[in-house]
Amino acid sequence: MENEKKEHRKEKSELREWVQAIVIAVVLAFIIRMFFFDFVMVDGLSMYPTLNDGDRLIVNKIEYKVGEPEYGDVVILHYNQTVEYVKRVVAMGGDTIEIKDQVVYLNGKVLDEPYINADTYEDFNEVTVPDGEYFVMGDNRANSSDSRYPDLGFVSEDQMVGHVMACYWPFKDFGGVE
Repeated sequence: MENEKKEHRKEKSELREWVQAIVIAVVLAFIIRMFFFDFVMVDGLSMYPTLNDGDRLIVNKIEYKVGEPEYGDVVILHYNQTVEYVKRVVAMGGDTIEIKDQVVYLNGKVLDEPYINADTYEDFNEVTVPDGEYFVMGDNRANSSDSRYPDLGFVSEDQMVGHVMACYWPFKDFGGVE
């Protein structure tokens, strides 16, 4: 009888340890996802050929809390409360941006963009990006709702969820996103 009690206590203790470990793991995963990293899936082709529909990405959410977006960063941003976009930072506050004959001019100089899709897209009259704002575009310019259009317009840093660090699926595309 004494052995049965010891065995029962041992089982209870082991079960409690498992429950505690699971609870701790869930809480840590929640904290990491909430404050440090996120995992998103690309929906659409606005960033083709850099990203494809269905690609799964790792997003660094803490980077822009301690620093600022840089030229060329691929970012996730809030479009509205239910929709997020993935776009590339092309210009920052104080910069001028213009598109003529499918060539982007940043501060009057041709922007080197080896990552864009070659489909034709429209010109865009010169604008100056307001301080504290960003001009973002998709790499598939002919199929991208981005800062060229008033429904998105200039983007504040507050709208940015984070910097896309890597593609983890499909596995053949595993690696950093440039």
